[in-house]
Amino acid sequence: CAVVIPCSNEGASIAALVVAVRQHLSTVMVVDDGSTDDTSVLARAAGATVVSHARNLGKGAALRTGLSQALKQGFEWAFTLDGDGQHAPDDMPAFLECAGQTGAFLVVGNRMPNARAIPWLRRQVNRWMSRQLSQRAGKHLPDTQCGFRLIHLATWAALPLQTEHFEVESETLMAFLAAAHPVAFVPIRVISRGRS
Repeated sequence: CAVVIPCSNEGASIAALVVAVRQHLSTVMVVDDGSTDDTSVLARAAGATVVSHARNLGKGAALRTGLSQALKQGFEWAFTLDGDGQHAPDDMPAFLECAGQTGAFLVVGNRMPNARAIPWLRRQVNRWMSRQLSQRAGKHLPDTQCGFRLIHLATWAALPLQTEHFEVESETLMAFLAAAHPVAFVPIRVISRGRS
């Protein structure tokens, strides 16, 4: 299992995040999506492999780069985490346990038990999107926008995914469901960063 962290100008948080993630898994790949700060340098110094986009292509493109690289390197699974430090790497074992118990090919972090820690605007957008996508899927999807995920790479690679930006979370989740691949949600903590 590898870890893929898409980043754009996350110099303030990336080094501590990489160090914390490497307590659980040794292979951490940071995809620097056209940062203009020292994200790449700090991530590399903290022990990550860094893949850089020359310009900002969007979160979806950065995830595709990192997940494709992990698959090429022979990994079967990959975690994805946001680079801003809002996810707790100590929650990673719960994802692995959930995948083992449920047989899910996609495990998504569920922040809703701790929703108050999510900035207000992001919380409202997430709830609205989760309602819309739950209606489309015909089943309750508690947190459709969370970027903390465990993904079975060969299954992901076979899906017709196209989005380049932040809609990637919705597209990936709905593609797994449309292909009848098992999906599970696992409760996670939220580390508030004071962002909207």
